[in-house]
Parts: sequence; C-alpha cells; structure tokens
Amino acid sequence: MLFWIVTGMSGAGKSQAINCFEDFGFFCVDNLPVALLPRMAELCMRSGGPLHRVALGIDVREGSFLHDLYDTIGRLKRDGVDCRIVFLDADDKTLYRRFSETRRRHPLGKSVRDGVREERRRLSKLKGMAHKIIDTSSMTLSELKETVSGLLAVRRADEMQLGVISFGYKYGLPADVDIIWDVRFLPNPNYVHRLKDHTGQDAPVRRFVLSNPIAQHFEKKFFSLLLESLPYYMREGKSYLTVAVGCTGGRHRSVAMAEALKATLAHHGYKVRVHHRDVDHE
Repeated sequence: MLFWIVTGMSGAGKSQAINCFEDFGFFCVDNLPVALLPRMAELCMRSGGPLHRVALGIDVREGSFLHDLYDTIGRLKRDGVDCRIVFLDADDKTLYRRFSETRRRHPLGKSVRDGVREERRRLSKLKGMAHKIIDTSSMTLSELKETVSGLLAVRRADEMQLGVISFGYKYGLPADVDIIWDVRFLPNPNYVHRLKDHTGQDAPVRRFVLSNPIAQHFEKKFFSLLLESLPYYMREGKSYLTVAVGCTGGRHRSVAMAEALKATLAHHGYKVRVHHRDVDHE
C-alpha cells in the first residue's frame, strides 16, 4: 500500500496538490488529524485493495502534532506501509503575496510575516524528511499538476478520462461537452431502405458509413487532430474531456463515428466511455 503525506507551508498549495492526487486516482483526505493516521492506514489495509493508493493532507503546524507524526510514520513503515512525504513550499515573498490576495490570516494567529517565520522553523525537520519538495513560487496550477504527475510516474494516456457522445441535432445539443464534430455532411443511411431500421452499432451501417471515401478522409483528419491536441489539454490540467459527434437523428452516422473514435482512442491507451444519447429515438 502506498501512502503519500501531503504537507508544507500554509499558502504553498497543499489543497491544490491534494486535488491533483485525486485526479490521478488516489483516495484523498485533506486536513486529517495526525492521531487518526494509524486508524486510517488500518482501514485501508483491511479494504482488500480498493484503497491501496492514498494521499493525506496533514496539518502539522502545532508542535505536539509534529512529534506524533514522526512516531506515526516510523510505526507505519515498520508495519510495511510505503509512507512518503511531499512538502509544498514557496519563498516568503510569494507566501506574503498570497495571504494578501486572499485576505486570510495566517493559521498560527500571528502577523503573516511572523507566522511564516514561525511555521518555517517548526516544519524544518519535516521538510528534511520529505521525499519530494515542490517549490510552487512561480508555478501555475497546471504546472503543479504536471509536477505531481512526474512524481507519481503517471502515464499520460491514463491521466485523462475521455467521454464520447453521439447525438441527434433534432433533439438538441448535449450539455457539458468540450468538442463537437458535426458529421451531417456524410451520406445518410437513413435513406437506404435496408439500413433505415438499423443503427450505427450494427455492422451494415458501420460499413456503409466508414467505407465512404469522404468519411475516411475526414475521420483521419479529425482523429489525428484530436490525438495531437490531447497532451496540450492535459498540460493545462484538464483531466476529463468529452467529444460529441452529431448527425441529424443520432442513430446512424454519429453512432458509427463515435464507435470508431472510441476504438481509436482506446488503441492509443486512453480510457474512454461512450454514450449514444439518441440511438433509441425512432
């Protein structure tokens, strides 16, 4: 079992880092009291597998918590838990600016400057124990996610969940999609008597749609453009992207193309879900 303890300076991005771990499939709990850490580890080990990768945001600014955390980490390691620490940090000037922008008081209850100085002193030993120190002084959120990705050795294709939706324009556009491909320019199987009552999930319709030279030409271009652009979406921190493919009724052309797109994306290692919204409409 792998336990990441996510901690660091207030204002350095601990909560944002926890969100990144969650996007990469970790079970995450932020601001877990140190006293509950052993119990949490026990529950995860008893789960039999579902909770085998865990990231915990720990608030250890109180002195007594620090001593407890050091003992707890040692105990977990003796019990066979792979326990690692990532420490979020930023230079003092950046921390001052972030507190000023959010108008939050420092958690230690002092002025921001005194709080940062005292917190840095208290956390110096923990920082020295860290497996990874991430300096977020000049990082954007997408750069932080890229750093966490590298830390976890996440495969790029596994990082993004993809959704493919087929739909019919006559029933309206689907909500919450990122890219829409209109395939109404392709020959329509609805006007072929032997295909009218079939859908794009059936082999005869798929052959009719996908064997057409126009379809093959634009399928190649669209799929190539999408595959080329996905890493750039991921670089900006996007972890889920939905592509909608539309035709007139949502039963023939869009369904066949959506299935072809799903197969291509899966072939390149992406996790894909497909939904044919209007395939059952008459």
